[in-house]
Amino acid sequence: MNNKFESLKLNKDILKALYNLGYNSPSKVQSEVIPRLLRYENIIVKSKTGSGKTASFAIPICETVEVDNNNLQALIVVPTRELALQVKEEISNIGRLKKIRCSAIFGKQPMKDQIKELKQRVHIVVATPGRIIDHISRGTINLESIRYFIIDEADKMLKKGFVEDMEFIFNSIPKNSIKGLFSATIDKDIKNICLEYMKDAEMVEVKNENLLNNKQISEKTVKVEDKKKYDTLKNIIYSQAPVSVMIFCNTKETVTKLYKNLKEDRFLVTELHGDMSQDKRNFTIKDFKNGKFNILVSTDVAGRGIHIDDISLVINFNVPRDKENYIHRIGRTGRKKSFGKSITMVNQKDEKYMEEIEHYIGYKIEDLDDIKKEDIALGKAKFEENNKKVLKNRKNRNEEKKVHSEVTRLYLNAGKKKKIRVIDIVGALNSIEGINNEDIGVIEVQDLCSYVDILNHKGEIILKKYKEISVKKKMVKIKKDNR
Repeated sequence: MNNKFESLKLNKDILKALYNLGYNSPSKVQSEVIPRLLRYENIIVKSKTGSGKTASFAIPICETVEVDNNNLQALIVVPTRELALQVKEEISNIGRLKKIRCSAIFGKQPMKDQIKELKQRVHIVVATPGRIIDHISRGTINLESIRYFIIDEADKMLKKGFVEDMEFIFNSIPKNSIKGLFSATIDKDIKNICLEYMKDAEMVEVKNENLLNNKQISEKTVKVEDKKKYDTLKNIIYSQAPVSVMIFCNTKETVTKLYKNLKEDRFLVTELHGDMSQDKRNFTIKDFKNGKFNILVSTDVAGRGIHIDDISLVINFNVPRDKENYIHRIGRTGRKKSFGKSITMVNQKDEKYMEEIEHYIGYKIEDLDDIKKEDIALGKAKFEENNKKVLKNRKNRNEEKKVHSEVTRLYLNAGKKKKIRVIDIVGALNSIEGINNEDIGVIEVQDLCSYVDILNHKGEIILKKYKEISVKKKMVKIKKDNR
């Protein structure tokens, strides 16, 4: 285990989880932020995308959560549904061995399901602004015991139009809660909020970093006429021969058109935009993460919501109209200590927007060298060979990589409709020889079924001995959950 994480004197289950997750050493932002949040200091953090800031607030929050306390203890507000799910996943993984329960709540989910979930023991909530305000207004969430309040992607959250929402949330949380604000940039809107609600906050700026790390991300532009754009895009993909690529467009219509064209040309491509259902968006992101496709065409809905460490190329098919979105788009590559490339396609109308972006980031982006025919031919052969590997491995990538090998997630075919409660499941599992409270992790009781984490490698033992167990004098079937 890394000495630096150990020196923070973290809970043994948090340290074990970090080890399982591959956190070998704290990133710069983590080294700066974790000790401060553990000391209950209000902070404003300026750090580039992909720097590891989610873990920088997730680790101290998980460390200080009192697991036996049924009250909500931390609230994290994020701008998009995708990011809410990503942050929830990271927090859940860090806190899983400590038995911490984290929920993501956002719009276009049934309110009644969220209310039911919030009535169970939930320690941490990750939410989008509109939906958390709905719950506050309805009185369906209790914020009285909030110890930490985090605003992630504050440059998006505190734009005009969102400021009133954020002020409402600030006024709804306990005055003595610890506040953390995280942003890639600090502008006037953020400063105004900080002056009003975070007067004693310490500014933490990760030194020696521009908005983007030029050594990790090679940025280029390509001047192109609209009528030649699609052919140029294909030539870029072939000549670069990336393992994986994200292509950003400004509208849903452009995404769908480009997706159809690429699919017709037999690229392994999928699409992502706001008109898709949340379930479809979730499955799309999961499939792309698991390597079932190597090209994702997306609107800016993915600019802040996808954390994949090995995206090798980002292409801006359209120049973003919001200069900050450029930062977040190309920040999908070159994450952590990996290297990446970004190429932005620029037509005559885009030039003024490109100038704004260059002024914003503080340097000129060079043009890509002319793409040679031999590079296209060689790259195409390499890219198509990679496609064969993707198709071959699809069957083996149906499951995401297991993070905690000592944890087995069980499915029980009984829930609230059969009057089953968490305490009933705990009692049933404790009656099994060799199982005690230390081996029982997070329990989720839904209407028709329940899910239980069994820790300490005890899950496989249960599954070998039992196909069903008695819960509240009802025989309940159990099996491994492979979600």
